[in-house]
Amino acid sequence: MIYVEMETESTWHEWKNMLGRAVNLGKAVGLSDDAIHDTAYRIGEFFANHFDPANREQRLLKELWEQGNADEKKALAGLLTRMVDSGQTR
Repeated sequence: MIYVEMETESTWHEWKNMLGRAVNLGKAVGLSDDAIHDTAYRIGEFFANHFDPANREQRLLKELWEQGNADEKKALAGLLTRMVDSGQTR
């Protein structure tokens, strides 16, 4: 499998801000919270399989993702979208 290191938005704060912008865009175009969480789950699967984490926080998320079953991955995706949507991007 080929991994690509994400060079843009590589700091934890920048990465969370990017996710927050994506969640806000989804809401702006009328996606429901369930649709946003489902999309986050599918993107998480893609990233876990194709990208090398750019920082230690992303590495932790990848390791958690790899250990989780489908329900746990969906819960993690939901928590991440809620975190960035609530403005907790410190």
